Amino acid sequence: MAEGKERNIGWSYSNQAFTKYMQGHLEEARDDLAKAEQHIREQHGDNCEKQLIVIYGDFAWLYYHMGEHVQSQTYLDKLEKIKEKVPTESPSALHPEIYGEKRRAFLKISDQYYEKAKECFEKALELEPDMIEWNNGYAVALYRTEYNRTSFEESPASKQLRRVLELDPNNAYMMVLLGLKHADYGEHEKAEELMERAMELEPDKPYVTQYVAKYYRTNRKVDESISLLKRALESTPDSALLHHQLGLSYDKKTAKNREEADNLFRLSIQHLEQAISLKPSFIIAMVKLARIYAKGQDNRKAEEMFQRAFEVATARKKLLKLLLHPARKAQVTGIVLKTTDLNYASCA
Repeated sequence: MAEGKERNIGWSYSNQAFTKYMQGHLEEARDDLAKAEQHIREQHGDNCEKQLIVIYGDFAWLYYHMGEHVQSQTYLDKLEKIKEKVPTESPSALHPEIYGEKRRAFLKISDQYYEKAKECFEKALELEPDMIEWNNGYAVALYRTEYNRTSFEESPASKQLRRVLELDPNNAYMMVLLGLKHADYGEHEKAEELMERAMELEPDKPYVTQYVAKYYRTNRKVDESISLLKRALESTPDSALLHHQLGLSYDKKTAKNREEADNLFRLSIQHLEQAISLKPSFIIAMVKLARIYAKGQDNRKAEEMFQRAFEVATARKKLLKLLLHPARKAQVTGIVLKTTDLNYASCA
């Protein structure tokens, strides 16, 4: 799992570079690509050719749009050398890294593109079936798109999550997702085993803790959820994910009397507000907070929060068009790998 995190750092630099390009900051975009390349070289040393495919394609693409065609061709030449050293099975096939770039864009930008992300993972896995990152991402895409399976054994997501754990037995994130799948089918003993194991492996990781807390909250163990989240916040007080989950847990908890009900109501609002403060684009938390305001008869605050969520969603929809470009850019990079005679018009 550490490998996947390191790869995401390089991808973040690349995506940031593209965003800066779209804002007209071309030199800053070039600097971010240089950081991405440096990070990849530090992580992979002399075996970094495959990981540099997308970055070199980005450089060629950027330098062309900067009017520096000689530099652009230099990176196309580098890509051709990598292609010769690390060929695909056929001239028409894209390299797995290209499918990986596309799936990262699809998986990150919006849930409406999860199906496209699945397709990219499937193609990447055809080429590299044992690659942990592709298996990991495919499991996440399946988990997020799977509904209404009649049994655990019929679930493609469950099967893929188990496949990841065969390849990467200490992947705590996959453990909690598999645990939630077991819980969906009433297999709570297996679910709790996986949750406990995941917490042993990654006790301080919010992305693991939040799912364990969710499991407790949705399975009538709200007190356990609250206790777990409070402990986690002691070591990670600035986690929007943990504050969000704690707010949900306080809202879920049944009060014994009016005084406790008022306190739970206050705590729920407090932690949801903190989650939004830490992550201003946290639409799910905004909507939940608006509903809690409405439940408390504070209609003015409820309306303001709903409006804020709507504005963020509208802005995200506009940004979506910008962020879709990395997926298209990946297709261009794929063309680059097939030939160094890049049709620059296709990059426009």
